Amino acid sequence: MYGMSGPYLIRGSVSLPEAELMWRFSRSSGPGGQHVNTSDSQVELRFDLARTEALPEVWKQRALERLAGRLTGGVITVRASEHRSQWRNRETAALRLAALLAEASAPPPKPRRPTRIPRGINERRLREKKQRAETKRGRSARDWG
Repeated sequence: MYGMSGPYLIRGSVSLPEAELMWRFSRSSGPGGQHVNTSDSQVELRFDLARTEALPEVWKQRALERLAGRLTGGVITVRASEHRSQWRNRETAALRLAALLAEASAPPPKPRRPTRIPRGINERRLREKKQRAETKRGRSARDWG
């Protein structure tokens, strides 16, 4: 079998630690042919997020908070079964896990600084509003007579 395509980068120089990845293979549902009933092409990739030393502590805490709903005892699980070959499913699962961790450990966005409306623009808006009110008041039916 050909080798995996190297370290899967999460962000910067941090990558998925090959030694901490737990793989499980099982028979996949879906299309296949005669061969499909005998090959374990579905891949389940597990990664112990709570115990890993590969991620910086800040990232780890952030990821643990954001992925809380998907964790089982601190372990994140990713499944892949869309390809017929186990190797391609392994690739897909590893890339998915890396992307998930990258998103979950990303720093929060900078808070938005409220912008001020320039005084001139605000004054112009109020002037136009008054004018519009005058126009509408001029349309009232009480002057007809």
